[in-house]
Amino acid sequence: MVRPLMPGGTIGIVGGGQLGKMMAISAKNMGFHVGVLDPASDCPTAQLADWNIVADCDDVLALETLAKRSDTVTYETSKIGVESLNAVIELANVPQGTDLLAITQDRLMEKSFLETNNIVIPPYETIISPTDIQDAVDSIGFPCVLKTTRDSTQQYTLNSMSDFAPSMGLLREGTCVLEASIPFKKELSVLVAGNGLEYTTFPVVENIYRDGVLFETIATADVAVEVSEEIQRIGYQIGESLGLHGILAVEILLTEAGSLYVTNLTPRPHSIGNYSIDVCNISQFDAHIRGICGWPLGDVQLFSQAVTVNILGEALNTSLRLILEKSNWNFYYYGKKRMVNNRKMGHITIPTSTPDSVLTEIAATNL
Repeated sequence: MVRPLMPGGTIGIVGGGQLGKMMAISAKNMGFHVGVLDPASDCPTAQLADWNIVADCDDVLALETLAKRSDTVTYETSKIGVESLNAVIELANVPQGTDLLAITQDRLMEKSFLETNNIVIPPYETIISPTDIQDAVDSIGFPCVLKTTRDSTQQYTLNSMSDFAPSMGLLREGTCVLEASIPFKKELSVLVAGNGLEYTTFPVVENIYRDGVLFETIATADVAVEVSEEIQRIGYQIGESLGLHGILAVEILLTEAGSLYVTNLTPRPHSIGNYSIDVCNISQFDAHIRGICGWPLGDVQLFSQAVTVNILGEALNTSLRLILEKSNWNFYYYGKKRMVNNRKMGHITIPTSTPDSVLTEIAATNL
């Protein structure tokens, strides 16, 4: 294990979005200097970093500059190129490495990793040519989803044979994955944190999506104790098998029958964990910084249940009006200059003992 980084050291962050901003807040609170690399000079993280480099996150020369000015390098975007990061990995400590990044950027590698660790995932088949789809559908059945291996936004749902032709355009992007569409009761997730030697998990939460964008997170998820314990066990197992440094988000489907299917891994802090700033003894951002700096992690404690709702671009003005009405709501704004529909502009966390009543309250606001 690399010697722990002590206060006064410099952490370089690749990517300057809101997750980087909240990482930087935790890092500054722990006594670190912070630099950021991002194409936008006014990105959220640059608003409070000690210095910033304006360049694409895959720009090797810019990454070299970041690495030379930093003691430890981390990333808040999981879309940074593995090859680019590998090119500078000798210049600074990159505790997360690039293996996890490579695994999570390729659906087939991710599925292979999970299967190797005996973790249940939705049935799938590799699709190389159009002729593979018919055989795969015979095995998997309808409905199913055709996805590229690299880009999560490129996918097509197949409900019948008539959907084959419209989906063929995805194959022009390269090898695809045909995955069974799992009827689920809840979409759940767990965060696991590690420092390479010890690992800890956050509470299991339920996530509610709207138009494919995370809208609300309920902490904790209303599930049986044994379901929660199994999900935390899965998260811990994944973290330990990776020798994880920092935060990893594990997303899971729960079916009516009580089966669990792991669907996605994200190798960085995630919006699903923003509730932890307000209601845990250590936030996901604190845990990430502690993990990459080699500090002890300890156990995560939840002080209160909570609901977090994301402020999307179209609801920004509505949220601003609510500031004067909702004294018990905790408002966070990311400082993004451009408002776009479905773009996260901030979030609100509401500590509560009755999440259902808070969900009803949120619904009445037109957020």
